[in-house]
Order: sequence, then C-alpha cells, then structure tokens
Amino acid sequence: MPLYRDEAIVLRTRKLGEADRIVTLLTRENGLVRAVAKGVRRTTSRWGSRLEPFTHVDLQLAEGRNLDTITQAETRGAYAAPLGADYDRYTAGTAMLETAERLVVEEREPARQQFSLLLGGLNAMAAGERLPGHVMDSYLLRALAIAGYAPAFVDCAHCGRPPVTATGELGHHRWFNPSMGGVLCSTCRIPGSATPAPETLTLLGGLLAGDWAVVEAADPRHVREASGLVAAFVQWQLERGLRSLAYVER
Repeated sequence: MPLYRDEAIVLRTRKLGEADRIVTLLTRENGLVRAVAKGVRRTTSRWGSRLEPFTHVDLQLAEGRNLDTITQAETRGAYAAPLGADYDRYTAGTAMLETAERLVVEEREPARQQFSLLLGGLNAMAAGERLPGHVMDSYLLRALAIAGYAPAFVDCAHCGRPPVTATGELGHHRWFNPSMGGVLCSTCRIPGSATPAPETLTLLGGLLAGDWAVVEAADPRHVREASGLVAAFVQWQLERGLRSLAYVER
C-alpha cells in the first residue's frame, strides 16, 4: 500500500472492533481523512495518547480502499490536558473541532487555511491568555469566512449599502438576520431580525478580524449579545446545529 506523511489535528475517534479506533483527522495537505489506528485501545499501545482529540500530530499513513491506516504517529502539540482541566475551554474547544469537521466537507482535498486556523485557535485556547468564548467565537466566524460564509457586520448583507449617517459619517445598520448573512439596512430588513447595539456590531467585527484590543475592551453585555448572534449565524449556515454548542456557557 502506498505510504504518505502529513501533519494533522485529531478531531474525534470511535471504537472499531476490540482494540482499534477510527480516527477523524484534519490534515494540512489532505484535508479531512478518516483512518484506522490499530491496537490503540490496548493498554500496551504506544499510540493511545497520541491519537486523542485536540492532539496535533505528524503521521505516516498507508492508503486504503475505504479507510487509510496510521502506521506512525509523533506528537507535536498535546492540548487535551490543558483544555480538559477547564470546562469552559473544553466545551469551546469541542465546538471548534466539530465545526472544522463540518466545514471541510471534501475528503482528501487540501484545507491549509482551515488547518492553520484551527491549530492557532487550539494554541490560544490552551495558553489561557484569552477568554474561551472570545477564542471560540473568533474561530467560528473566521472558519465560516474561509469556507465562503463570511458574515456582513458593516455593509448591508443584501444590497451592500454602507451605513452612512445623515452627516456623512460611517455608522451601523440597525438590523441583523442570520438567514440574510448579517446586518441589514432599513430597506432590506425582514421580520424577525435582531436589533443589536452598535457596540455589539463593533465587537463582532473585531472577532472576525482577530482584533483583540477591540474584543477585550467590550462590555460584558455586548459580549453576551455578540455570542448569541454568532451561535445563531453558525447554526443557520451549517443548516444542522452544532451539538457541542449546547454545552458552551454563554
């Protein structure tokens, strides 16, 4: 069987037979890969801890007809312990892994941007220097943008009109609707649209851009409102809700 090497993040695992696991991986060069890790559930396995969710690994794999087989694994970054020690970080990190799997839909297609974004997000989450909700919401928005679902937080998502005030200054549109892709002007607004505070829209823009000065200066009430809008936008764009988001404290 042909062999190949790649760098990967373990997204999830499930049991196969008595001692094996099927491991779902987000790889740098081959996108989403599902592979068999033989014997990893045995207590004598050298690979067990290297192939757990949240682990960044270098792998050698053998190509298979349906599933590849992992033949070598070396740990490059182990994030399970720091994330598992904190409920908020663990649940937020789990939502990130689930999102990555949902967004990279084509197996064996390069997904370098999604891989790099997820790896950076896990690094930030494990470091503990930023709030878990901030890291997760920023990751979710940016991952959707890479996948082609960038939300509009300034210009109208429907007609593209900028939010110019009567004095000619740049302001904010008043309405937000996930089904329309973001903020809406007064002409394009539809029933059921939310009316977030201008500060909330500024915060959402900061999360999307990774502008941590803006994010960390936000008032808690605007953080809560922004998190709700991010969750609604993600759920709509993915069509099927993220199960892990239900466990995230907001």
